[in-house]
Amino acid sequence: MSEPTPHAPRGFAIHTAPVGLADDGRDDFTVLASTVPATVSAVFTRSRFAGPSVLLSREAAADGRAQGVVVLARNANVATGREGEANAREVRESVARTLGVPEAELLIASTGVIGRQYPMEKIRQHLKGLALPFPEGGFDRASRAIMTTDTRPKQVGVRVGGATLVGIAKGVGMMEPDMATLLTFFATDARLDPEEQDRIFRRVMDRTFNAVSIDTDTSTSDTAALFANGLAGDVDPAEFEEALHTVALALVKDIAGDGEGASKLIEVQVTGARDTAQAKRVGKAVVNSPLVKTAVHGCDPNWGRVTMAVGKCSEDTDIDQDRVRVRFGDVEVYPPRAGGADGEDALRDAVADHLRGDEVVIGVDLAIADGAFTVYGCDLTEGYVRLNSEYTT
Repeated sequence: MSEPTPHAPRGFAIHTAPVGLADDGRDDFTVLASTVPATVSAVFTRSRFAGPSVLLSREAAADGRAQGVVVLARNANVATGREGEANAREVRESVARTLGVPEAELLIASTGVIGRQYPMEKIRQHLKGLALPFPEGGFDRASRAIMTTDTRPKQVGVRVGGATLVGIAKGVGMMEPDMATLLTFFATDARLDPEEQDRIFRRVMDRTFNAVSIDTDTSTSDTAALFANGLAGDVDPAEFEEALHTVALALVKDIAGDGEGASKLIEVQVTGARDTAQAKRVGKAVVNSPLVKTAVHGCDPNWGRVTMAVGKCSEDTDIDQDRVRVRFGDVEVYPPRAGGADGEDALRDAVADHLRGDEVVIGVDLAIADGAFTVYGCDLTEGYVRLNSEYTT
């Protein structure tokens, strides 16, 4: 096997290839596998239309042991009935046999168009020739091969103690997470206590991938997993959690900034909430508002749309408009200032200037208690409508 790259953890091998899931000839089939036994932490969509890949992987990850994942991009294999389930099992079984691992220790993930069967003859032809060894490293290839409508690959790697952690992700639309979001996979050669690993992973997912929303739609295929093979030895759990948060947050921001048709990243920072749940709820109300999104896209300093979005949280009766504060960047826009029309014009100019940047920060302080949460999203553009109105044509 080739030497791993500087930001590639030891003992992970990757295979990518085009198998004809789409007709553009690019790689759309990926196998990411540890060369030694590994522990896994994973979370999945809660969609009631979850595909067979999610159902199989959820079962495989339940005991905390898995050595890798096979990913098929451009076809979700969702709403495909018994045939789709049988096809997913066949693909996983064949790859597991090549790897020499139990089928139950291999996850499978699919993403793309819903309601279409795999082109199994093409896939079987590729699987017949699949053979070890796979080259170590290659996370850059994997980050490209798992893409669907992404405009760029998403990969981040860091050192933590004597170990390396790398994360890859895909996704630019159909993102309103429930337990995970899109497809994202992390690999590390750190050795962690399996239960501690799982707690760390879930905490980080809640603060990062569960904090991003592009269009309020929940994917049927969302899968997030962390594989740890321990080849680099023990690491401090607190340091590892910080490193995982750094990698995951960087991926989240890249995903939000690459939302379908997006031109700007929106970050909504909610503070002063009753608790974290309320802060997250308010943040989502703002970042998911089509009127807020379009105002950001058009650099329209109509900050009233933010107060409207906060006001939609009608069941949060402890939100008092007389105490709420709203800002764009460092510019406080609410409560209103004295100064008449001239003051309002200066305020609008300052907000418009902030909106011209690639990243827009909206702050909402509820002045209730000390709950806080930050959510991430993007603007709503003509490109989003065009792409999704022509997605299968």
